[in-house]
Amino acid sequence: MSVLKILVDTLSTLLVTAVLLRFLLQLVRADFYNPVSQAIVKLTSPLLSPLRRLIPGFGSLDPSSLVLAFLVQGVFVFIKINIMGYMLPPAGAFTLLTLFFLLETLLDFYTFALIVLVISSWVAPGSYSPGLALLHQLTDPLCNRVRRFVPPLGGLDFSVMIVMFGIFLLKNALPGLLQVRTVGLL
Repeated sequence: MSVLKILVDTLSTLLVTAVLLRFLLQLVRADFYNPVSQAIVKLTSPLLSPLRRLIPGFGSLDPSSLVLAFLVQGVFVFIKINIMGYMLPPAGAFTLLTLFFLLETLLDFYTFALIVLVISSWVAPGSYSPGLALLHQLTDPLCNRVRRFVPPLGGLDFSVMIVMFGIFLLKNALPGLLQVRTVGLL
């Protein structure tokens, strides 16, 4: 049972993260010609194209990507509930549980991205990689907001630590904010 749960968790995290990245890349207007961006677009297009016919975009926002991420996460939450042998919760609780896992995936991605950027700045400062360039484009809007209040001091940029601390606080407060009490799935 636990191996199947780990497999479902891994697949759901990868697929939901790809769909969320599709939304985020459009939101921050990341480089569309970046090879990593192209891979994400090609991976998510088969699922996203039919949904775009039903849900039009407006401006730089693509609500169909968010709807798809929510639907995919909901399918995986349903599968995980069945694997673990729990009863399906009422629709409202199921929606909150799906939203919880979706937000948790988003926060985990940003935590991972910031850690990779910090390590890369120590190991190979100033080097170029398409993946790192994309991570900078995705995380800079958050870090730049913090840099307005806490500028780099003596060459040290504390904005990443502050953003990661904020993510940590939000992630710990998330179950209480959404009133998710399904202990077995968390």
